Amino acid sequence: MRTTLSLAIIAALAAAFTGLASAADAPLKAGDAAPDFSLEGTDGKTHKLADLKGKTVVVAWFPRADTPGCTIECKSFKEDGGLLRKFDVVYFTASNDPVAANKKFAEKLGLDYPILSDPSNETLKAYGVFNGKSANRVTFIIGPDGKILETIGKVDPRKPGGHAAEVSEKLKAHKTPEKK
Repeated sequence: MRTTLSLAIIAALAAAFTGLASAADAPLKAGDAAPDFSLEGTDGKTHKLADLKGKTVVVAWFPRADTPGCTIECKSFKEDGGLLRKFDVVYFTASNDPVAANKKFAEKLGLDYPILSDPSNETLKAYGVFNGKSANRVTFIIGPDGKILETIGKVDPRKPGGHAAEVSEKLKAHKTPEKK
């Protein structure tokens, strides 16, 4: 009886800890404070969320540079960048690829915005989008107050109109100010 009770307690504790681990790994949601980051971009600058306080920030995580879906998604932010630039926002795509790989990828596509690199996976984990190997394809819209306005999961880069157009519609829905 003692062994059965001990096993039941161990099983209950394991289930509780498993639940906590999976909750910690879930993407952030609207209303959550966006974890600060300091990531190197393909433009040679270090981009810090703290330096962007007062601005709306878009970070679109993608799994791997120079792969078909990620190419489509990143090109969307270039081709439809005008839809985003009409708002008072700063936007990035991001992955855990090394800076050199993202830089080569950005140059190949002629991107006009920086890709952020998180090779340590620290920011990926803080945002709950690390899948053990790379980033899940999730986009965060962070408000001027540093809180998540919206999490866009299940991004389909092949969706007609492109992901940047979808983000633009979300910015409009959140009444993001347009540039003056």
